[in-house]
Amino acid sequence: MDVKIKRTDKELPLPNYKHYGDAGMDICSAETHTLTPGEYYVFKTGIYMEIPEGYEVQVRPRSGLAAKKGISIVNTPGTVDHGYRGEFMVILINLGKESYEVKRGERIAQLVFNKFETVNLVEVDELNDSQRGSSGFGSTGKM
Repeated sequence: MDVKIKRTDKELPLPNYKHYGDAGMDICSAETHTLTPGEYYVFKTGIYMEIPEGYEVQVRPRSGLAAKKGISIVNTPGTVDHGYRGEFMVILINLGKESYEVKRGERIAQLVFNKFETVNLVEVDELNDSQRGSSGFGSTGKM
């Protein structure tokens, strides 16, 4: 599937897959900023896309940044809807114990294209029973 993409800074790479078969494309920061512990910051990427109808793009954390530095995304996964034409931005948070400098051009998140269905909600007075019923958190194990 071809997706139209625009970048405002030709020095930064386009989002790309690092390995054949990867689900997520790495996207880079267009700016440098130091995140102190507990701080979150909205990073610009300089990337704009025309997402096909019936798809969303999920913005997800990079596991290496999370495991090594405690850097994650506040609203993970973030959703970019097909009608959005603004700049892709990533809200990183430092959950670690030390400050971390995000450098311009550094890979800060992954983009995953996801096909979805639009549904119609039908209000009813009763729902059909199921084996699980209303059991929720911890319902399959002992708490």
